[in-house]
Amino acid sequence: MLVLPKGVRHIPGCLSPDEQRGLVEDIRSVVTKAPLFTPRMPRTGKEMSVRMTNCGSLGWVTDKERGYRYQATHPVSGAPWPDIPASLMKLWEDYSGYAHPPEACLVNFYEDTAKMGLHQDRDEEDFDAPVLSVSLGDTCLFRIGETTRSGRTVSLKLDSGDVILLGGPGRLCYHGVDRIYPATSALLKNGGRINLTLRRVTKPT
Repeated sequence: MLVLPKGVRHIPGCLSPDEQRGLVEDIRSVVTKAPLFTPRMPRTGKEMSVRMTNCGSLGWVTDKERGYRYQATHPVSGAPWPDIPASLMKLWEDYSGYAHPPEACLVNFYEDTAKMGLHQDRDEEDFDAPVLSVSLGDTCLFRIGETTRSGRTVSLKLDSGDVILLGGPGRLCYHGVDRIYPATSALLKNGGRINLTLRRVTKPT
């Protein structure tokens, strides 16, 4: 039996096939207003293997010049991010256990060879709020560790419609995506995986 770190919750099959299809349409609308872009690592300027965009009042971005940060506008177009779809806001209300709404939804698109190294989500002011992550499309191998980089890690497969919550003592656990399993879902016409990560950025007043 796989034992996840305390505060980390996996909800397999959280979204029905119809809900997944509806959410994909919502994200297509977001991408029409805020096109996918390729983020770059701080200092080196190396391109990440995922493409991304955001919705919400704030969006997470990274580049060589200014590094990891949240900002209110798309880094290429300069336009404000579109609103978070109502379907995602309902997921937050149903599963986050947190009284205040998310301010950012990071949209990551993984092609077959894309990965995401182990990292912490710690660019937010408010660590009391959980991070809620939704998987759509092809299955991935997700790895989660402890709150130190050298800590023990465990791996599990995330299928389309799965939800992961990082909260409480698990809020700052290191996590990443080791691989994508191509052609494991027919949800996205051209394959690939979409990951949606809802986050509260600022402390509520």
